Amino acid sequence: MAHDITPIDTFVLPIGRQAIELQHIVYESGGMPQLRLRIREGKRFTVIDIDPDSADHWGRAMVAWAAAEKA
Repeated sequence: MAHDITPIDTFVLPIGRQAIELQHIVYESGGMPQLRLRIREGKRFTVIDIDPDSADHWGRAMVAWAAAEKA
C-alpha cells in the first residue's frame, strides 16, 4: 500500500482528451520510490508504477521522438 504520494504534474492531451497525472510514490513497505503514471479516459483508469531507470529510459525516448518530429 502506498504511504506517500506527491503530485508532480497534471495535464490533458489535446487529441483524445486523456487526463495524465504524474505522481512520486513511496510505499509503506519500503523499496525504491517510483513514478506513478495515471491515465484517465472517461471512467477508465490505467495506472503504471515506473522505477527510476525505466522512467529515465522512457523519458529519453519520448524527448528524442519529440525533437525529431519538431525538426
